[in-house]
Amino acid sequence: MLTFKDNKGQGLVEYALILVLVAVVVIVILALLGPAIGNVFSNIVNTI
Repeated sequence: MLTFKDNKGQGLVEYALILVLVAVVVIVILALLGPAIGNVFSNIVNTI
């Protein structure tokens, strides 16, 4: 049976996976809402 005395690496991997998940969610949201946000800013610039 394998036992690990030091679990620091496991914690770092878990934090990295959470960061990757958050990054993927942000990218998907920006991909879906990006054109709409761009249109809003274009309308603002055109009215100025």
